[in-house]
Amino acid sequence: MEVMKWKETCPYNPKLNIDVEELYIYDTTLRDGEQTPGVCFSREEKLNIARKLDELGIKQIEAGFPAVSDRERETVKEIANEGLNADVLALSRALREDIDRALYCDVDGVIVFIATSPLHLKYKLCRTLEEVEKMGMDAIEYAKDHGLFVAFSAEDATRTPLEDLLRIHRNAEEHGADRVHIADTTGVGTPQSIYYICSELRRHLKKAHIGVHCHNDFGFAVINSIYGVMGGARAISTTVNGIGERAGNAPLEEVIMALMVLYDVDLGLNISILKELSELVEKYSKIPVPVNKPIVGDRVFYHESGIHVDGVLANPFTYEPFLPEKIGHRREIVFGKHSGGRGVRAKLKKMGIEVVSDDDLLEIVKRIKETREKGTEIDDRVFRSIVEDVIKNKKNEGSK
Repeated sequence: MEVMKWKETCPYNPKLNIDVEELYIYDTTLRDGEQTPGVCFSREEKLNIARKLDELGIKQIEAGFPAVSDRERETVKEIANEGLNADVLALSRALREDIDRALYCDVDGVIVFIATSPLHLKYKLCRTLEEVEKMGMDAIEYAKDHGLFVAFSAEDATRTPLEDLLRIHRNAEEHGADRVHIADTTGVGTPQSIYYICSELRRHLKKAHIGVHCHNDFGFAVINSIYGVMGGARAISTTVNGIGERAGNAPLEEVIMALMVLYDVDLGLNISILKELSELVEKYSKIPVPVNKPIVGDRVFYHESGIHVDGVLANPFTYEPFLPEKIGHRREIVFGKHSGGRGVRAKLKKMGIEVVSDDDLLEIVKRIKETREKGTEIDDRVFRSIVEDVIKNKKNEGSK
């Protein structure tokens, strides 16, 4: 049976008519991802991740926060001079000395951030909104005067009054900001609120792009990012495997595949290395990826249930939203208490084992179920042992 096109999905999903040149991802694995408690990438690890992100085709890589340390500055500088196709960005507070440090690193641009919510103003910055706004605008002007791409990020934007947010971002655009960010710093935005904020910004801005930087405290980071795009955002912040502070950031692999498969947006990326990239970051961050994590989890393309296995053997799309090979992943048929005859027969054929009769097959399936229910996992060794025992018993019965 001919397998359908891998992008063919639910006919009720809306399509986003966005040109690949308009929509892009700026990945912050090396900065916000590294802010995960317990994570500290080495220089070589950061370089390897940056190279792999570049191989994927990411347009912008946020390489780090130069103000953190001398070592961080040297690492960011090395990434910026690696000759990547991606533009390399650095994070900067709304301070000239931070921008000077970024300039030392030879980056293509900076993300200038400062908090704007009443909560942060009162308890963290101890400044007025007017003071903060002036700091942000001065920093934008200074960075632009030095030829940098500038994104202005209003930290805790989703808890900032909308009228303040609109005014500050209009001001940022007037001072030369190329992009303005909606930072959902504590993940409290809903899809509806992110959509509304982005659509209002789109209505008030003339040319600056809108970016969404979503945290995953309520598990909304991916859908909030997509709703931001629906509202007019054209840049999405991600991290590989969704690492980051607290519950993490919008996972790169989930954002990419949701946009491509569900919304039919061609991002022009080399998605064949997604699994490899995930494993690289898992290794370096030492944060295990759950086996059932969407897209890249080791077992998200495993099938055990007899009904599912029957469908997948006939056509993978019966129980898979896209082909795992597209992202460098693989499909596995595994065995347990829910297994059926068709899956077992396919496994036998793959192993080059001949089953004499349907009775033998039924007995193998029965033994698999009984063995798994006793607590033993059915790996290849156990499977082969069961098959050999059934065939041996059959031969013994025949010789009597």
